[in-house]
Amino acid sequence: MNDEPHSFGTPAKVGILAGMGPAAGVDFARLFLKASERWLQDHGLAVQDQAFPEHWMAQVPVADRSRALSDANAPQPLDEMARVLQQLSAVGARAVAISCNTAHAWHAALQERVPSVDLLHIARETAAELQRRRIRQVALLATQGTYGMGLYDTVMAAHGIECVIPDSSEREELMQGIYQGVKAGNLALAQACFTRVGRQLRGRHGDGIALIMACTEIPLALPQAPQAQGWTLIDPSEILAMALARKAYEGHAGH
Repeated sequence: MNDEPHSFGTPAKVGILAGMGPAAGVDFARLFLKASERWLQDHGLAVQDQAFPEHWMAQVPVADRSRALSDANAPQPLDEMARVLQQLSAVGARAVAISCNTAHAWHAALQERVPSVDLLHIARETAAELQRRRIRQVALLATQGTYGMGLYDTVMAAHGIECVIPDSSEREELMQGIYQGVKAGNLALAQACFTRVGRQLRGRHGDGIALIMACTEIPLALPQAPQAQGWTLIDPSEILAMALARKAYEGHAGH
């Protein structure tokens, strides 16, 4: 029957809309494979090549999302993302994850244009996971675009989670770590920027506060920094990858 979930032996095809930036896309694929392996282990199934879901990743150059949100005259990413999402649907992907936080500003428009796929939402998946873990206060490390559109704020509030936003100078430092740091291949600069902001937030709100790494570039540098050892770091990309693995193995009815 078409509406029944896929058996564990025949997972659904899924997709990854990536390229924002390319290193983050490759890392998301790694997280997805790790999540799939964990799912198999949790269900007592053998971890072998044939057990992993068929997944398609599109690494496509996409116009800068933060710039597009701040300047209506700048190149806009919607059409390109929609084109790629259609291609993922055409190869049979039933669910798709976007490996970029800021790109979720166009989530609703993309879902409307391509209703044949279940387009996962990174902030909703993260909030639901934090609620399951009983985490009630977080600090948000993100891009100016993500802050500006309030991607996480309203979702967290709906789940009863307080979401602390860095001040303006800290937000600028995060952007430096993202653009002049990770995206430019300077991980030392990225770690210095990210850890300074993290220390300041922990100083104001307590060492127990969880830091949401709400830009896919931040987990490529911050967790490896010696100064960040022992911090509670939340990786929305890891949570999104877990959600995509669940969709692949448990199946879904689609739209």
